[in-house]
Amino acid sequence: MDLDNHKEQLKLKSKENIQFFKRLKRIKPKVLDKLIHPAHEEVFECTDCLKCANCCSTTSPLFTDKDISRIAKYLRIKPSAVVSQYLRIDEDRFYVLKKAPCTFLGDDNYCSIYDARPKACREFPHTDRIKQNQLLNLTEKNIEVCPAVFSIIEKIKLTLK
Repeated sequence: MDLDNHKEQLKLKSKENIQFFKRLKRIKPKVLDKLIHPAHEEVFECTDCLKCANCCSTTSPLFTDKDISRIAKYLRIKPSAVVSQYLRIDEDRFYVLKKAPCTFLGDDNYCSIYDARPKACREFPHTDRIKQNQLLNLTEKNIEVCPAVFSIIEKIKLTLK
């Protein structure tokens, strides 16, 4: 799905998705995992994130102290330099990127710090993690950013019809 089509589909399905997420929140946690995980596997078998990189282009992950230390070591600079050069503290008091797109995103959509990238990037879009019931609010936000997550939710809708 191209990003223009993704934005159009988001608008068309906005109300439907709000209702659907309310329904998902009523499903037992283990049942929800058994719905989402196979859909995740199926969608990501044919998804090339390098063709999109919308997550890296439009949002910032949260950076933990551990992430900052790992990136600093990778870049051979001090953790304080990582913070001062690339990060800011947001309204929730988390470290996030100063700007989007991500400083580390190349023109080819490759990440220049891929081996040291933050945990949030490693796990994105989080639809393969256990206890999806605890992540539904995040997943609901991620359908706006990630066409693959949108596709996962559409597959689950078909499963639950």
